[in-house]
Amino acid sequence: MTQPPQPPNQPGEQPQPQPQPNQPGEQPQQPNQPGEQPQQPPGQPSNQPQPPGRPPQGGFGAPQDPPGFGTPAPGGFGAPTPPPQQPGYGYPQTPPPQQPGYGYPQTPPPQQPGYGYPQAAGQPTQPMGQQPYGYGYPGQPVPPQYGQQPGGPAGGRKLSIQAQIIIAAVVAVVLIIGAGVWFAATEGDAGKDDNAKGSSQGADGGKEKSLGGGKEKAPSNPAAKVAFQLPQPKVTDVTDVSGSWVTDSLYVKTGINSVVGYDLTTGTVKWTLPLPGQVCAASRHATADHKTAIAFEPAKRKPPRNYEKCSEVGAIDLTTGKLLWSKSVTGSGDEKARFNEVTLSGGTVAAGGTDGGAAFDLATGAVRWKPQVNAENCYDMGYGGGPALVAARKCGAYGSQYVVIQSLNAQTGAPVSSFKMPTGVEYASIVSTKPLVVAADVGDTAGDGSGISDFFVVDEKTGKLKVKISADADRFAARCGSTEVETCRHVVVGENRLYLPTEEHEGTGEYGDTNEIVSFDLTTGKPTADKAEAGDRYTISPLRMDGGNIIAYKRPPYDKGGQIVSIDGGTFEQTVLLEVPSDEAVREAESGFSEDYSEILYTNGRLFMSEAMLSKRSGSTSRQEYLVLSLSTN
Repeated sequence: MTQPPQPPNQPGEQPQPQPQPNQPGEQPQQPNQPGEQPQQPPGQPSNQPQPPGRPPQGGFGAPQDPPGFGTPAPGGFGAPTPPPQQPGYGYPQTPPPQQPGYGYPQTPPPQQPGYGYPQAAGQPTQPMGQQPYGYGYPGQPVPPQYGQQPGGPAGGRKLSIQAQIIIAAVVAVVLIIGAGVWFAATEGDAGKDDNAKGSSQGADGGKEKSLGGGKEKAPSNPAAKVAFQLPQPKVTDVTDVSGSWVTDSLYVKTGINSVVGYDLTTGTVKWTLPLPGQVCAASRHATADHKTAIAFEPAKRKPPRNYEKCSEVGAIDLTTGKLLWSKSVTGSGDEKARFNEVTLSGGTVAAGGTDGGAAFDLATGAVRWKPQVNAENCYDMGYGGGPALVAARKCGAYGSQYVVIQSLNAQTGAPVSSFKMPTGVEYASIVSTKPLVVAADVGDTAGDGSGISDFFVVDEKTGKLKVKISADADRFAARCGSTEVETCRHVVVGENRLYLPTEEHEGTGEYGDTNEIVSFDLTTGKPTADKAEAGDRYTISPLRMDGGNIIAYKRPPYDKGGQIVSIDGGTFEQTVLLEVPSDEAVREAESGFSEDYSEILYTNGRLFMSEAMLSKRSGSTSRQEYLVLSLSTN
C-alpha cells in the first residue's frame, strides 16, 4: 500500500501529483444518453485487471467550467436505468471451524511472549501470549460419533437388539417433538422482520425493513440513481479539500477558500462560508446539533509561495453555514502554532501538530488549555476525538524519542491515564477512543506503508495494555497516516470487535481479485470466526458502525457498479443497501474516487463520494473529474 498525498503545509514533505482534470478550452467527450448504448467498452478501475484485447476506456460527461464553484454540473449523468437486482449475491457462508480454509491456521502454534509491552506507572511488564492472526480459529477436536469408542475405530462394539429398539423409540419421540417445535417457531416468526437476521434485499415485497441493531433501512430496491455531481474546481497546486459532513437536509463539503452546504437531494448550493485561506484540516466528528471544527490558513496562497501556515482553528454550524469563531495560539517563540489536524470531543475542540497542541471551547472559542512543555520535552502530535479525547504525545531528546498515549480530561487537559508505546514506534494513530485502540508500526516492520504492524487495546482508565493484536501486512489491508493521529482508514471498532479487510487475493473468476472483512476480539486479541466475503471480483472495506452492524463499501469489477452493504454484527450476513448503476458513465465516475484518498459517506439511502486532495489539471486529461458524486435510492 502507498502513502496518501500530504498537504503542502507539512514540513519537509513534497506534494505528490494527483489525477489531472481538463484544461480550459479542451473539448471533452459527451456522455451517453439514457437508453443509448455506450460507444466504447466500459471503463475499468485501476485496481482491476484488464481483459485481453480490451480497448482503452473512453471519457465521460460534458465538462465545462461552472459559473461558480459549488454549482452542480449541468446535465451530468442523467438518470441511468438501474441494473437488474443480483439475486442472493454476497451472502457468505461461515466455514465450520474444523475445516481450514483461506487464511485459517491448521494447528495453533505455541504461544509466544509478546514484545513491546511497556510498563505503566508503577506496573510491572506483563508479557502475553498471542493467538496467530487469521480469518478464523484453529480446528476443534471432533467428538466421537455414536457407537464409536473413544480412542478406537469407528463402529466399536455392536449394540444389542434390545438397545437398538430403545434407541429407535427415543429417536421417534424426539423427531415428533422437534417437528412440533419447528412448526410452532415458524408460525410465530411468519410475520417478523427477516432483517433481524440479515435477510436479503426486497424479500418482503417492497416494505422497508430495519436491520437488527442498526438504524439504516434496507430499501425494497437498492438500485441507485445519480442525485448530483459537482465538478472539480481549478487549482494551481496540490490543495487539501478534506472535510465532508451530512446533516438532516444538507451535504457539506470543503471547497476553495470556503466551505459549502448543498441540498441533500439536488446538490443546489444552500450556503457558502468564505474563509481567508484554504481549509487544511477538518474534524471527522460533529455534534448532535451539527457543529464541527476546522483548521485553515490565515490568507490566500500567492505564488511562488503556494501555501500558508495552518494556524487558524474555527467552529462551524453546519446547518446555517456560520463560522462561530476562529482562533490561533502561539507556538514556540512568538509565532503562531502550526496544526496538522483537528478533532472534536463533546464540547472541546482539540488541534495538534509539530508545534504542539491546544484545546478550545466549542461554544465560545475560549482557549481551555495548552499542553505544557516539561522536563521530558514532550509535545502533542495530535488527538483522537469522538466519545473521549486522547492525545498522542512525543517525548524525549532527538534520537531517543518515544510516544505516549494519554486519555485526557477534555475540560482541563489533565491526563487520566498514560500508556507508553513500545520502543521503535515513531508515530501512533488513534483508531477508537472508547474503547481505546491504537495502531502503530513498531520498528517499521509493516514494510508496506500502511503504518500498521500492530493494534494495541488499552484500558483508558488505568493505561494498562489489555491486549496486542498483530496485523500482518501481507494479510490485512487497514491503513493509517504516517504522521496524523486520526486518519486511519478501512478499520472500525464496535461490539468489542476490531473489523478490518484482508488483502486482495485471487478469486474464482477469470479476472479480478477479491477479499473479506474479518474481526478480532478486543478482550482476547484472537481472530474470530466472522468473515464477510466481497464476492468474486469485488473488494470490500468497512466504513463505519451502525449500531451492532458494519456499513461497508464494495468496490466493483470493471463492468459493474459498487455496493453499500450492511453486515449483520451477529450473523455476518450481508444486506445490500445501495447499488451503483452499471452504466459506463457512472462506473467511470465512481472509479475516479480512490478508497485510500477519498471520503465515502453513506446515510439513509444516500451515498456521497468526494475528493480529499486536488492537484493541477494536465493538458492530456480528457476525462471529466468530479469533486463530489452523490447517488440515492430515494
